Amino acid sequence: MKDFEITAKCGQARAGKLITPHGVIETPVFMPVGTQASIKGVPHDMLNCPVILSNAYYLYLKPGLEILKNSGGLHKFMNWNNSILTDSGGFQIFSLSSLFKIRKNGVEFRSKFDGSKHFLTPEEAVSFQFDIGSDIVMSLDRCMKYPSHRADIARAVETTCSWAEKGLNASNRYETGQKLFAITQGGTFSDLRRECTERLTELPFFGFAIGGLGVGEPLTLRQQHLAENLEMLPEAKPRYVMGMGPAPEIWDTVEMGADMMDCVLPTRNGRNAQAFTFSGKMNLRNSAFKNDPRPIDPECACHACSRYSRSYIHHLFNVREMLAQTLTSLHNISFMIDLMRLIRESIKKGTFPEEKKKFMKNWKGEN
Repeated sequence: MKDFEITAKCGQARAGKLITPHGVIETPVFMPVGTQASIKGVPHDMLNCPVILSNAYYLYLKPGLEILKNSGGLHKFMNWNNSILTDSGGFQIFSLSSLFKIRKNGVEFRSKFDGSKHFLTPEEAVSFQFDIGSDIVMSLDRCMKYPSHRADIARAVETTCSWAEKGLNASNRYETGQKLFAITQGGTFSDLRRECTERLTELPFFGFAIGGLGVGEPLTLRQQHLAENLEMLPEAKPRYVMGMGPAPEIWDTVEMGADMMDCVLPTRNGRNAQAFTFSGKMNLRNSAFKNDPRPIDPECACHACSRYSRSYIHHLFNVREMLAQTLTSLHNISFMIDLMRLIRESIKKGTFPEEKKKFMKNWKGEN
């Protein structure tokens, strides 16, 4: 069996399997985000997911390479036995731009923790991820805000392609089964996205991610460029859409041919009392749930739904007990896992359009 293969298709939607040093990932897959080696507020042993995402920029600063290597790598450090994808930190160059200066051969930045100065080359960004044992490694890229001038986006594409090639060269000394992905950029300029994608897909990366969307552009524009960019990517390699989290958009993205997605929404929204269900979102602070004995979702088998009521979790939020955030975050992650299982099964059965239509009909705004 290949390390990635498509096992079923329904239109452009695809189901498959991706093999890493830590197991088999069934795709399409949603990856919960554990930026600093932790899914916020949720114990790892309660997570029933094959892969999580962490962030190399934050791990590089704290705890740092020495501690991670002395601990036996990232998996042992956080006691996680399934796969880990690490992002390189390209998004932080965008989101924490005041701390970063882009140079031709890398990025100069100050730590957000203590202000200390650092310089990271694209080779070091990739090597760090390999050295800590990441299963899926992302090349360093240059993400731009929306809107940005075309000339600035063009320079970001050039930087991204140059850094990707340097990172690929650095990865050649590792024979560990770890997978290196490149990230396409180009903003909302179709020709620049095509140029970037064509240059990157000429190189032997294991997979490709789509970056630089979801940074402020209108949804219609994002969907347009997402569909275009997915179509440009090789059929035989995994396709990862970065930062994709809302459930309706996940259906759309899978329908376009995406295999992997991640987002902080399940835990960020969970910490703010918003729970996801197959009939829509609910705000557990609302008084309607004050005396509601039902679980968040009667069809869900997660730890929160199998043990606690809406009334109890509503109470916990009202008295500001941390357990409320943990239970709702845990449920939201379980919802995403169940959603992806439903999507995969619908692709295998050839019923994806019907299941998507049914989901969209039942999905309502916040209760």
